[in-house]
Amino acid sequence: MSKSSVRSDPVPATERGLLVGRFQPFHLGHLRVLAEVRQARPKEMILLGIGSAQLSHTRENPFTAGERMEMALRAVEEAGLDRVIPVPLLDIDRHGLWVRYLENLLPPFQRVYTNNPLTRLLFEEAQYEVVSPSWQERELLEGTAIRHEMVTGTAWEARVPRAVRAYLLQIHAPERLRLLDGGSTRPASRGGR
Repeated sequence: MSKSSVRSDPVPATERGLLVGRFQPFHLGHLRVLAEVRQARPKEMILLGIGSAQLSHTRENPFTAGERMEMALRAVEEAGLDRVIPVPLLDIDRHGLWVRYLENLLPPFQRVYTNNPLTRLLFEEAQYEVVSPSWQERELLEGTAIRHEMVTGTAWEARVPRAVRAYLLQIHAPERLRLLDGGSTRPASRGGR
């Protein structure tokens, strides 16, 4: 290759943001945060960090990283959001090294979206811009409550995007959660029997 064919001007880096969560399951609050980020930064690529990727099949972390990635992909496609890339993130249990670990694992990113105090602290110490998205009906759209509703057979379906609801039913998520909770695969009775 001749020197004349090599670009001498620097190629601008793609603007990327990192949004980290467990997404157990991916719910409407997560989708609304992504929409808020997209509205604020229409051209930014969003790396959706699927935290605790090594955990699954427990009460707190019932879904695999692959299942959570599938939920996110289906939800963002249904919502018409683009430039969102789910990436699995393993826990390393060394807070002081976690940011460096992510820098080596992921393509470069300029900002982090989080409401988690520890995540904020770690990235601010590493000189990243940290943005706190709006809480989205936190009392209703919270993973622990949604998982509980799946176990008890109450109205969890309205708290997740339609595409995620269909996927959760396809993988028999309520049954899995009831088994992990130590119960049967049948929802709790709503009657007085």
